[in-house]
Amino acid sequence: MTQRLDKRPEGGPRAPATFTAFGLAAEAEPLAPGLYVVATPIGNLRDVSFRALATLAAADAVLAEDTRVTRTLLMHYGITTPLLSYHEHSNDAVRERMVMRLKGGETLALVSDAGTPLVSDPGFKLVQAAIAAGIPVTPIPGPSAVMTAIVAAGLPTDRFFFEGFLPQKSGARRNRLEALATIPGTLVVFESPHRLPEMLADAAETLGPERPAAVARELTKLYETIRRDSLGGLAETFAQEGPPKGEVVVVIGAAPEDAVAREADTGLDARIEAALARHSIKDAAALVADETGQPKRVVYARALALARRGDDDTSA
Repeated sequence: MTQRLDKRPEGGPRAPATFTAFGLAAEAEPLAPGLYVVATPIGNLRDVSFRALATLAAADAVLAEDTRVTRTLLMHYGITTPLLSYHEHSNDAVRERMVMRLKGGETLALVSDAGTPLVSDPGFKLVQAAIAAGIPVTPIPGPSAVMTAIVAAGLPTDRFFFEGFLPQKSGARRNRLEALATIPGTLVVFESPHRLPEMLADAAETLGPERPAAVARELTKLYETIRRDSLGGLAETFAQEGPPKGEVVVVIGAAPEDAVAREADTGLDARIEAALARHSIKDAAALVADETGQPKRVVYARALALARRGDDDTSA
């Protein structure tokens, strides 16, 4: 059930929206109707943007993952916009009510507990529903735990892959890590503090103990800590120290180039062998070349070698 959490009177003209920053009151300009996806601080309340404050102040309502968390932010900046609960357990009926309000010309601001909404957050279903209904969706950019951790980790930032939360159970977690093992970019994962030691141990065993990594804890907060080491070293450290406190982001260096190359070769061979089971060498090579974008001469040479190896194994 959607709950209204402010005591402002409904109906009648609305007073100009205001917010307070640096001890000064500012008036927020009216917003065009639609859904606004607003990034909020991941810890330090001073990281919020003026545009985010103006949007939160001018909206007809703020949809919050946890209204207690968002109320702290709004109160800090003197914002009295109504708070409505919207979280991962909100059902289709709740989304339909929100979409109806948007269709009626209202302005709704969507926030998560911290950072940019929709990143490991249930807000994407509402955004999808708004887009399907032809309602404008406006992003208000700002803090992100993913980007904050990446720039502080000391690992390459030109290409990265965000995984979100890994599976909770070790077996499933290792299977997922194996699937990520040869991604040619820095990996970023969220992890709960109490699972961190086990997750690092699984990562060190699956991805290799020498991979560089960083564990970022309590980013932008008073006790912000960033530990940089190999996966093996971090696994050993947290096995001895035990689970840390606070929010955690783990950043892991990219797979070595030779590992990526080996995986690519293995994947190409598997495609060629599957095609050879149904086609001639020439046709199989042409088919795989079209599918993979590899040069035809390269695929044909490999197909020929695999076919010959198969003949040799049969004759033996």
